[in-house]
Amino acid sequence: MKAYLSIFRMRRRMETQYRGAVLGGLICQLFFGIILVAIYRALYAGKPQAIPLSHITSYVWLQQAFFRLLVATDPELADKIRTGGIAYDLCRPLHLYGYYYARILAQKITGSVLRALPMLAVAALLPEGWGLCLPASAPALLTALFGLILGLFCVSALENITMGFTMRTLDPRGMQGMLNLLMMTLSGNILPLTLFPDSWQRAITLLPYAQLLDTPIRLYTGEYSIGAAPGALLIQAGWTLLLIAAGCVFWRTNQRKLVIQGG
Repeated sequence: MKAYLSIFRMRRRMETQYRGAVLGGLICQLFFGIILVAIYRALYAGKPQAIPLSHITSYVWLQQAFFRLLVATDPELADKIRTGGIAYDLCRPLHLYGYYYARILAQKITGSVLRALPMLAVAALLPEGWGLCLPASAPALLTALFGLILGLFCVSALENITMGFTMRTLDPRGMQGMLNLLMMTLSGNILPLTLFPDSWQRAITLLPYAQLLDTPIRLYTGEYSIGAAPGALLIQAGWTLLLIAAGCVFWRTNQRKLVIQGG
């Protein structure tokens, strides 16, 4: 475990070096957040919805704040698979899946925190109807934070499965593009899942993509009551364990059939 913690810390320090990228991403996400809130305000002005506008604006800002959680990838691993450099990692006295899981986890946590904290601070200062509203209650905030941690583990497991496919195809663009499309659409980043028809939501909220950010946001806003929180968190934990187990088996199978490319 000490080795994986060291890997996590080294990757975290590497991510903090790119301050210019963090600033650029922060400005970009603030801009898109304001545009999306303006669109939803216009929608509500023409046809009010059952979901309060304050919940939608909070949904938008929380999605934008943790956007890095969804799109962060490990290009170094993809390069190693393509060039054959992964052979050096196979010589490490570590579980290969755990080694890269720790790296991806550190990358997503660091990038998200560096952007989310200042963005949420700015969103909280915006006028009513434009900014981030307070959580439904203190217990709702705590369960939302716990749900966010589970979502982080879940999305890291999804990312590692994508890299498992890269070991077979040598090109990450296809699977990564498909995963990004599914995550953006079914996690609520493009359109809040709370605005989908109820019949759709009953199916969509059971998929792993909804566990990444939609579930924590619903816990924050009170869409999921405290009584319903254990069930929502249990679904998140179940998907996380299932995806990690599937990823470990997939990587182990790939290692047995791996053909090193390059010189």
